Amino acid sequence: MQLYNKLSAEERAKLIDDAGKDRITISFYQYHKIENPTLFRNKLFLEWNELDVLGRTYVSYEGINAQISVPSENFLTLKKQLDSISFLNGIRLNVAIEHDNKSFLKLKVKVRNKIVADGLNDDTFDVTDKGVHLNAKEFNDMLANPNTICVDMRNHYESEIGHFDGAITPDVDTFRDSLDIIEEDLKDHKEDKNLLMYCTGGIRCEKASAYYKHKGFKNVFQLEGGIIEYTRQVKDEGLENKFLGKNFVFDHRRAEKISDDVIANCHQCGKPCDTHTNCANEGCHLLFIQCDDCAEKMENTCSPECQDIIHLPYEEQKELRKGKHASNKIFKKGRSEALKFKK
Repeated sequence: MQLYNKLSAEERAKLIDDAGKDRITISFYQYHKIENPTLFRNKLFLEWNELDVLGRTYVSYEGINAQISVPSENFLTLKKQLDSISFLNGIRLNVAIEHDNKSFLKLKVKVRNKIVADGLNDDTFDVTDKGVHLNAKEFNDMLANPNTICVDMRNHYESEIGHFDGAITPDVDTFRDSLDIIEEDLKDHKEDKNLLMYCTGGIRCEKASAYYKHKGFKNVFQLEGGIIEYTRQVKDEGLENKFLGKNFVFDHRRAEKISDDVIANCHQCGKPCDTHTNCANEGCHLLFIQCDDCAEKMENTCSPECQDIIHLPYEEQKELRKGKHASNKIFKKGRSEALKFKK
């Protein structure tokens, strides 16, 4: 019984090209007590593998968080499969704004302690006592209210390329970092202001809204379905779009264009740009913003040092990487000292 990937990303990309079939990229989440996450994980992998589902999914005792793609012809079958699971019956599926058949190239379903790394002790507060969910129109109305404080619950590299007009964008590297910072910054407004939150698809706000209510915030609201669902409703209902720039996404696309505004800059030369890339040096792999001119000049690397390394024989590059772990804690996603115009 195969419960893991056997194909490389390159092999999978070729299969997608050869198949010539359109794929749909979707995301969904649900907080629900799962008694046996490993068993549930294995069930999903086997069923999704048969449907040619690709993507990244986390399963834990507290629920599921999924970002996946599926061939268009298998979408309804996938939907039926999800509806057959009691706590996923009728689940809202956030469909990607921009089409890309190669948004994901592998199927990964992993068991984690939590479906979002929030650093919270869930036993200390009622995680079901969430904030009020708002649709796109209600969100716009609340955003226009002078008594509202709007907070972006995403990380700095996400909000740097796109955010709601007037939103507070915490300068943090992880969701966990933002929770206490936001509470401290807004401690004098727990009772007299509306706390309005948003994130990519809604999952971070689900936990954060309950946490802030526990911390004494009286008027807590959240954008239902996040930026993805907001954009769909704005288009379908002809509403005014209050989001500036791009929505960062966690797949090979890296971002979806929401408006024509370019609010970020190339981290190497400083000119307007909102295109993320990963450094071509596999021992670095730094996520940063790079314009086309700098990409050509620097050969898709973040620094002269990394540019030198990519010209070494591959075996020498492997030796340089030995024993090193290029984690977020080291590289801080766009915060390298080699980047002159980083945020």
